[in-house]
Amino acid sequence: MSHFTEMVAAAAAADHGPGTRGLVTGEPEAPRCRSWRQVRECALRMSTALRSTTESPPVRRGDAVAVLAASPESVVPAVQAVWLAGASVTMLHQPTPRTDLEVWAADTLRVTRMIGADLVLLGEPFHEFAPVLAEQGIRFRDLDELSRAETAPGEGVPTGEDDLALLQLTSGSSAEPKAVRITHGNLHHNTRAITAAALLSPEHDVAVSWLPLFHDMGMGGCLAVPMALGMRLVKVTPADFLARPSLWPELIGRYGGTVTAAPNFAYAIAARGMERAEEGRFDLSTLRFALNGAEPVDPGTVERFLTAGAGFGLRPECVVGAFGMAEATLAVSFAPALGGMSVDTVDSEELRSHRRAVPTDAGTSGARRFAMLGPPLPGMEVLVVDESGAPLPERSVGGLLIRGAAVTPGYLTVDGPVAATDGNGWLDTGDEGYLVDGQLVVCGRRKEVIVLGGRNVHPADIERAACTVRGVRAGNAAAVRRDADTRREHFAVIVESRSVGDETEERRLRKEVAAKVFGEVGARPATVLVVAPGSLPKTPSGKLRRGAGAELLS
Repeated sequence: MSHFTEMVAAAAAADHGPGTRGLVTGEPEAPRCRSWRQVRECALRMSTALRSTTESPPVRRGDAVAVLAASPESVVPAVQAVWLAGASVTMLHQPTPRTDLEVWAADTLRVTRMIGADLVLLGEPFHEFAPVLAEQGIRFRDLDELSRAETAPGEGVPTGEDDLALLQLTSGSSAEPKAVRITHGNLHHNTRAITAAALLSPEHDVAVSWLPLFHDMGMGGCLAVPMALGMRLVKVTPADFLARPSLWPELIGRYGGTVTAAPNFAYAIAARGMERAEEGRFDLSTLRFALNGAEPVDPGTVERFLTAGAGFGLRPECVVGAFGMAEATLAVSFAPALGGMSVDTVDSEELRSHRRAVPTDAGTSGARRFAMLGPPLPGMEVLVVDESGAPLPERSVGGLLIRGAAVTPGYLTVDGPVAATDGNGWLDTGDEGYLVDGQLVVCGRRKEVIVLGGRNVHPADIERAACTVRGVRAGNAAAVRRDADTRREHFAVIVESRSVGDETEERRLRKEVAAKVFGEVGARPATVLVVAPGSLPKTPSGKLRRGAGAELLS
């Protein structure tokens, strides 16, 4: 077995009953706790059924198996079952309420063909997709039926460190699908690094997560790691969280959650809920490590979350920023555990005009605050380079390269495998940032930088300013560059507001957003567009698709 699957097997062997450890699913209606031993026994039966010669054809080592299901209760043992069969798992993206289902179905079929999956494991609520798969000649099996298979549990298929464990779909806005190839070795190295950086203890830590399992933070950080360590994991779905955001802090209190993770927008939602909650509603006193990642970390949001949670026992040092990406299996850097969030305050004009992060006082006009995202994890290297690829000194802004044992060997695309690293093992993240005191600071995506009069302006700066205007939905503003790479490059701002359709309010919003943005970056947007809530295009994991947002302006 690979080192990672050995860890999973050892964790299951050490977990004899559904007591303080194991997997909790079904909250809030019908909670169910299974030990990791029980999960593995179910997975072994499912794996034996998948490999049965009565199937045409059976799953074999090296195959790719896709999973389309929402319930963690059925997905978790299915993922283990595929690994025990020696195959790789691809969690297919799931539609959101605003997804065009015809487009989603076409994209799903394209991805299934790209990864070469001859089998799709279907679970609720996607059984209605079965006829579409059948029409395309793609085999599928019902997860519920598979979990009830009356087969004797067999042994797992031996796997090596270079065997694929995951084909992780990227969540970008490219028209062509792409999957990151994650090996068993990648998973093992990232699991060990995360365990060390977060000081995880299977005997004492309880993870609480609602993150989607088709996202790298949901699959890697909030399933693979707890599963491999044998930690207690309380798992609900993104739909559960969005339907009732208070469920997240409720579960932390109910199960004594110590570890959780989410993107910045979720902490903003949780802060609003706690600000309105009655005294004693939640108990967050056990939480010690709340990771903020997957999108830019806003210090103001973290501070609001900590202030709102203080009345419920939340400790100020528990929230830490992080940088990660699917190409690194998950984690690149974590802020120090138990150290809380550190902020680097720099002169925004120096940053934009001279690409230098020059420290300044927080109260200074034009100050820009960045969350410090910690040093690289064990086994990971980060390099900041200029446009020619030459290394830059501390506090110089440049492109971010990463290298390490958890970095993917490459991508799988519609045109076949593509390398991800250069000859020296460095992967270009596509992000810009700098290093200070050994810690990483990320400024934004390089391809989304807006060049104004020779100054580099990151969309996040514009969006943060727009969201301070009353009536703009928090976290729902997009800065879109126009006429990119021309001498007259400019930008537009799109904001969501419940006041859309009210001409007086829209006029006020356009005026105030333009003024706030000018005050922040010294330039006015060519257009400020007010749209209804839910209009901004986002990836399945909730990130803004700024490029697609440009279509709203046409």
